[in-house]
Amino acid sequence: MGAIYLEYEYWFAAFQLVFAMLGMGATLTVRDFHDVVREPRSVALGTLIQLLLVPLIAFLFIHALGLAAGVAVGVALIAAIPGGTTSNIFTYMARGNVPLSISITGLTTLACLVTTPLILTLLITDYLPASFSMPTQQIMNDIALTLLLPLVLGMALLRLLPRWATHVSTWSIRASLLGVVLIVVGSSSAGRLDIEAFGNENLLLVTLFALLLSACSWLASYLLKLNTADSTAVEMEVIVRNVNLGVLIKASIFPAVAGVADSLGDMVLFTVLLYGGLQMLLAAVVIVIGRRKTKNALVDASLSNN
Repeated sequence: MGAIYLEYEYWFAAFQLVFAMLGMGATLTVRDFHDVVREPRSVALGTLIQLLLVPLIAFLFIHALGLAAGVAVGVALIAAIPGGTTSNIFTYMARGNVPLSISITGLTTLACLVTTPLILTLLITDYLPASFSMPTQQIMNDIALTLLLPLVLGMALLRLLPRWATHVSTWSIRASLLGVVLIVVGSSSAGRLDIEAFGNENLLLVTLFALLLSACSWLASYLLKLNTADSTAVEMEVIVRNVNLGVLIKASIFPAVAGVADSLGDMVLFTVLLYGGLQMLLAAVVIVIGRRKTKNALVDASLSNN
């Protein structure tokens, strides 16, 4: 498995991302983006937090703590990618504003065609070999072909064949999850995911970054006076990143080669996958808090009516 993974790492990453975005697209219609017009303030603020605040936090975090090159690049990659496809589901589970979550996900996904290579260039140039050249055009092509195209195809499928869309979405998401499992198993069997080599200090630093993103997203929502439902949606969008895209970009920038050690690329991959696990735990916390707030609000409303 390890040898096969090293030879086809990029295609493993492309497989899981294409199906993830196809599955997401098959649940979306143009109406889902009406919040852009109906609630422009919340959408604009949520999008700006994603595109400006998150990269700024990553920049300060990287330079303040003097991260190892692989971890620094991994953190920058996490900050450069848009919100993940599951953020909308988690927002629903947390009783947040789902249309707002969908709108922010859609806008940042479209914007990442330009913003992702730009943010990466600004954040990680100092951590790469002098001979390294950022493959900006390749990253843009990857995003267009494996992120935006499947999303549009999924939306077209929902519009033209709505009876098939649910089944396609369900099986596409399952295929994407299978892809993630294959990446983890393949990387581990190839010796690319070595927790000892990564180090406990780096584990703590990535955990700290995840917690910092969560805290800053809550603080920004509080200072901007977003209501509870909108705040929950924005927090989910910031916490739950599109790790699928992160893995693909890593495979594109630092392709694994059989028999060739790549400590930098391995640390980047470990950082991205580790954050992917941490974001699920943080999302679970937000879900519990969001449901509790909604329940308390309903109780208060019931008491006031009585």
